Amino acid sequence: MPNPILTVSNLSKSFSGVRALHNVQLALHPGEVHALLGENGAGKSTFMKILIGLLTPDSGEIWFDGEPLRANNVHDVLKRGISMIHQELLTVPELTVAQNIFLGREPKRWGFVDEAKLNSQAETLLQQLGVDLRPDARMKHLSVAQMQLVDIAKALSNDAKVIIMDEPTSALSDTEVQTLFGIIRDLQRKGVAIIYISHKLDEIFALCNTITVLRDGQLIDSRPATDYTPQTLIAQLVGRTLESLFPEPNISTGREVLRVEKLGQPNKFEGISFSVHAGEVVGLGGLMGAGRSEVVQALFGMEPHKQGRIYINGQPVQIHTPQDAIRHGIGFVGEDRKQTGFIPALSVRENITLICLPNFTKRGLVHEPNETVAANRTARDLNIKTAGLGQRVMHLSGGNQQKVVLGKVLLSKPSLVILDEPTRGIDVGAKAEIYKLINQLTSNGIAVLLISSELPELLGLSHRIVVLAKGKQTAVLLREEATPQTVMQYAMA
Repeated sequence: MPNPILTVSNLSKSFSGVRALHNVQLALHPGEVHALLGENGAGKSTFMKILIGLLTPDSGEIWFDGEPLRANNVHDVLKRGISMIHQELLTVPELTVAQNIFLGREPKRWGFVDEAKLNSQAETLLQQLGVDLRPDARMKHLSVAQMQLVDIAKALSNDAKVIIMDEPTSALSDTEVQTLFGIIRDLQRKGVAIIYISHKLDEIFALCNTITVLRDGQLIDSRPATDYTPQTLIAQLVGRTLESLFPEPNISTGREVLRVEKLGQPNKFEGISFSVHAGEVVGLGGLMGAGRSEVVQALFGMEPHKQGRIYINGQPVQIHTPQDAIRHGIGFVGEDRKQTGFIPALSVRENITLICLPNFTKRGLVHEPNETVAANRTARDLNIKTAGLGQRVMHLSGGNQQKVVLGKVLLSKPSLVILDEPTRGIDVGAKAEIYKLINQLTSNGIAVLLISSELPELLGLSHRIVVLAKGKQTAVLLREEATPQTVMQYAMA
């Protein structure tokens, strides 16, 4: 094996006396895909920020390409050959693909940007990646997957020897994931080393050569991926074994809570018919773009539906706005919690009571004692880990942010809860807690409509699965009928 391109020794970092990293080690070799794993709060973000020059370590050494790396300046780190593709893409929508790739490093001629050379160099990079994109296309017109490919091209334009990828598939379809994997393997063959951060264990085992696990800011283990099984890796991540990630589903279902008949919206979806009963989880399966999110947005009044009928508890209802949906007992947890789930600058208490705020007001003023009692009860029931109800939600881990969003919805006492990608971007321990909460909801007689792009999650939680493809319903599968093969068969119909 060649010598490491990057070696980290005894790296430590504290914030206001709170230890974020303690004596962390890592060795990264050319052509290696190295997974860096850990629950939220394990120290991954601090570690990455040090590597790319955003933070200065308190102690420890970083050697890159045989020389010490002074990791305290982002531009110096980029010049040395370390690039990072962030989970939240840092692109300029109004600029072109070429302008984004070479932002701040544009080729000049007579003191002006040489547009011809800029586009030519960008086109060469895109061709090397096998990406069919025009250099003069505006970023705002690209898909998330295409934007990520532009970010990879940008990293290569820096002659990157190491690329850090933070949750690169969180918003990609299965087809786009496979395209990305092909590009990663091509980079491997060219000797580029990749640090890969993800909560998706199937990706880790499919792609990575080595796995390093952090927990509570400390190195727990680092060894070849082939030495792990999913069960042993989960135990390393959370510090305990999770015998079954998915709890046994509630077997007692009750009355019909929701029924939709031939629901449709031109050019988005059509002919959607299914029901959900009290105590039941009905999954919506399908590939990205199949129409799953559009269907549940119509049910919650976020998007109009032109065709079909919606029944709640056997009665036909008209849902034109989210207020209508809430009034009819529907709660909704959207796929992007940061955009639509909570208000980051508000406290845990204020976010939990947001939907039900009129219940805690007297003469137009919020009665804080009553609000606090309700929020405290919700936080306790959902095991939300927080420094206090006054803590801003932006400072919580992803899993606890998701619990706040769920708590906000549950406080309105819904009979149906719609969950759109409820575990996106949260670690395996937090996922297990969300799964238990879903099971508790159904045990309490609440109906659940679930969207998940993670097939094991969909199969592990659902009593029935409604499969969509290209906006049309292709199957309704009972739990005992649903396998990865059958779901994918109907999803690609």
